[in-house]
Order: sequence, then C-alpha cells, then structure tokens
Amino acid sequence: MNTDLSLQYISRPADKANAPLLILVHGYGSNEQDLFSFAPQMDKGIHIISVRAPYDLPPYGAAWYAIDYTADKGKFSDLNQARESIQLLKTFIVEIVDRYNVNKESVNILGFSQGAILSMAMALSDPTIFRNVVAMSGYLNEDLVEDINGLESRFRESELKTNFFISHGTMDQVIPFDWAMQVQPVMEKLNVDYLFKQYPMGHGVSPENFHDMKKWLEERL
Repeated sequence: MNTDLSLQYISRPADKANAPLLILVHGYGSNEQDLFSFAPQMDKGIHIISVRAPYDLPPYGAAWYAIDYTADKGKFSDLNQARESIQLLKTFIVEIVDRYNVNKESVNILGFSQGAILSMAMALSDPTIFRNVVAMSGYLNEDLVEDINGLESRFRESELKTNFFISHGTMDQVIPFDWAMQVQPVMEKLNVDYLFKQYPMGHGVSPENFHDMKKWLEERL
C-alpha cells in the first residue's frame, strides 16, 4: 500500500513507458483490493492504480461518502462528503500523473457503485479529465455534477471527447436499474461515444460484464 499521496493506493505498473493510466475506484464498504482483482486480466500495457476511499468502515472496508440505506433517493447520500471525495480524487490523479511515466493524454477511470457515481460526476463536470469512463452498477447523481445547466455547452465546446461504458444489473437491489437508466437521455444529448449494457444480475460484475468492459476499454486505449 502506498500512503504518501492524498489517497492511499496500490499499483500495477505497465510493461512500457508512456502507458495509458487506469484508475480503479471501489464501492461503499469495499477497499482497494476489490477492483484490483481485474488487473491480472487487463492488458499489461496499462498502468493500473487502485485507490482506497478516505473514510474507513471497519473492519477492512472504506467509503467515499456516508449512505443512509433507510432514506429515500433524495436523502440517500452525504453529498458534502461526496464532493470532498471528488476533490481528493482530482488532486490524487494529478499527483499520480506527475509521479509515474504515464500518458497524460490517456487518463481513464473505472468505478463500481459509489465509485461509478463519483466517476460519472467528475467526467461530466469536466470533459477534459478522462479519455474513457467505465461506470459499473452506479447512477448519475446530478447534484454532484458541477454546473449541471452548462453540461451540454461544456461538451459541445470541448475539443476532447470522453467515452463512456455504463453497465448495470437488471436485478440490482442496492441501486435500482431504473436509476441507472436515467443517464441514457443525458448521454444522447451530449452526443458522446457511450455504451449502456444491462445484465441479468444483481449488484456486481458478472463474467460477461467484465468481458464486455475489457473489450470496450482496450479497443480505446
């Protein structure tokens, strides 16, 4: 575990210089080891960083922000903590890019659940941060997107275009499938390269989901 930057992380360096960077952002109650299990199956030419959320949840987990599972959607999340975590992630990514010999023009992010929510919010707030975004089992929380009213013009004027792979289980009982689907009309308005995939599964990543994501991402790196 590396502990000398804004957030703790583990790393799998690429087998080449100037490699694309992939940041893995885990979900609520998980930790940096979870999504890092993807690393051995990913192309060795990708530098992979798996980051740990700042709020510890004993015994081994962590969270990006507090969640009240008994509340309705409007009170589901501690948005102040979420915004603080977004700023931490932005700082951390700058630090990582400065530290490692990676391609600054190919910074990519993969988030699951809470990590997917933050990843989408960051990418929609600033289309220049990431080349590709993988959002698995999350949803678009518009309250976390900076200047949501300027979203369309921001993407229209940006010279860089972010690509999105969004996936969700139709039987997800943690984040309902209906919530995930609400991102589709937003993506259509932005006229971006996006793929929305659904799978007959709950709150997780099936082998088919992983295979589709891996193929999609590696074709764009």
